[in-house]
Amino acid sequence: MSAVLRGSDLPLAEAFDLALVDLDGVAYKGHEPIVHAAHGLTSARERGLRLVFVTNNASREPGSVSDQLTSLDIPAEPADVMTAAQACARLLADHVAPGARVLVVGGAGLVTAVTEAGYEVVTSADDRPDAVAQGFDPSLGWKDLAEAAYAVAAGAAYVVSNRDLSLPTARGFAPGNGALVGAVVAATGVEPSSAGKPSPAMYAMAVERVGAERPLVVGDRLDTDLAGARSGGYPGLHVLTGVNSARDDVLAHPGERPDFIGADLRSLLEPHPLPVVGDDGWWTCREASARVVGDQLEVQAGPHGSDPVDLVRAACSAAWAHVDAGGTLDPASVPEMAVPAESDV
Repeated sequence: MSAVLRGSDLPLAEAFDLALVDLDGVAYKGHEPIVHAAHGLTSARERGLRLVFVTNNASREPGSVSDQLTSLDIPAEPADVMTAAQACARLLADHVAPGARVLVVGGAGLVTAVTEAGYEVVTSADDRPDAVAQGFDPSLGWKDLAEAAYAVAAGAAYVVSNRDLSLPTARGFAPGNGALVGAVVAATGVEPSSAGKPSPAMYAMAVERVGAERPLVVGDRLDTDLAGARSGGYPGLHVLTGVNSARDDVLAHPGERPDFIGADLRSLLEPHPLPVVGDDGWWTCREASARVVGDQLEVQAGPHGSDPVDLVRAACSAAWAHVDAGGTLDPASVPEMAVPAESDV
């Protein structure tokens, strides 16, 4: 399977009718705003783009998430939020019938979602739950994970909100739900079913909720946000404000490649140029160029003042075409290609 960058002569906010926007690393980082996020999203809305915020975080209620977004100058309602807790509750139906007992190991958002889906929430493996639903909550401790392990080992179905190993915070990257799930898996040997990204289930639920015809996934993680976009057949925009870098884009395997790349959420307001290849093997995106010679990536940045993302686009096109044709690429030849944040203009 190959995957290539797309171009758009229209700003993305006009080319698509719905943006499925990740939260941590895209709209905010922990409790702190991300530069240009509010401007990019509110301006995109003004151009007619609908927004649904799709998060692998299952610890919080949709209303809590929308309140935080609103406090960061990104007005939102609970109906604008789709959480992995909601997807996890829906996934339970594949394993147990409504009314079944479910041991919830997670935060208030997951408890609410499982309850609203018609299940009886219990708090101990001694209650003989039919299933375990696990999601991230910063207050989880050894006793909670032990209860999950006891229940799973006794035969309860095991469903988790997501398997993200890390999550971005204002202080750096902290263990995510996947790290905590790993403790239960290590204790029981049982692999769970996962509701969150990279499963495209939440994207499909959000598209159905809105009735969108031209949805766009917006995320910062290749292995969840963009992999989910690829697996669901949705175009994906990678913004360079979170987990994965421009260098990661160049080295991404086809199932995790983005369709579009932007420095931040202002990229929703811009056309996206499509790199083209010349007879000399150079891929050019406006004033930036890249090619692969042997297994070495060579890049030529544009002049000072040109868009640094153009170099990323050219490098991705050159590297992906080379690898998809059966070539190899030396990772050491791929530079960082940092895209600095700039002040609003």
